[in-house]
Amino acid sequence: MFKRWLLIAVAALSLSGCGYNDFQRLDEASKSAWSEVLNQYQRRADLVPNIVATVKGEANFEQDTLTKVVEARAKATSIQVSPETLNNPETFNKFQQAQGELSSALSRLLVVAERYPDLKANQAFRDLRVTLEGTENRITVARNRYIQTVQEYNVLARSFPTNLTAKVFSYEPKPNFTVQNEAQISTPPTVDFSAPKK
Repeated sequence: MFKRWLLIAVAALSLSGCGYNDFQRLDEASKSAWSEVLNQYQRRADLVPNIVATVKGEANFEQDTLTKVVEARAKATSIQVSPETLNNPETFNKFQQAQGELSSALSRLLVVAERYPDLKANQAFRDLRVTLEGTENRITVARNRYIQTVQEYNVLARSFPTNLTAKVFSYEPKPNFTVQNEAQISTPPTVDFSAPKK
């Protein structure tokens, strides 16, 4: 009787699929999505030196604000990331925190820049600000794609019967992006990115 039930269970698992190919597909999709996130973060990091150089042209600009941007960029780019980062929640969180610090530092810089009419009128600064805004939008799109692929992968890893395949082949759930301060982001930003009036 036991052998019969075992045979039925094996047949059911075979018919429903073990999910191995789905794990491979979703793992590759999450790595691809993660690469795009990194690409957009790198694009932003590459903009920072140009923004800092443009802002330094404003003689009285607050040095502390610039220093924080430069330090945040250095920290964000110093964390080595690889596809294995996706399976290491600690490294993933460090990377995420460093990117969040860079976002905050850039936001502060743009808020402070509003107090400098010459800087606001500087065409190079305006162009860089628009490029930065576009890059931030691309980061959001790339992160959303990554979040969706990880969600699909994690559902597969936790659902029966594919969770058995996950256990056999050590497919652990992947970490996902989290919000560092939900209360802070629930308040709409007050930064005005509109071009200065002539």
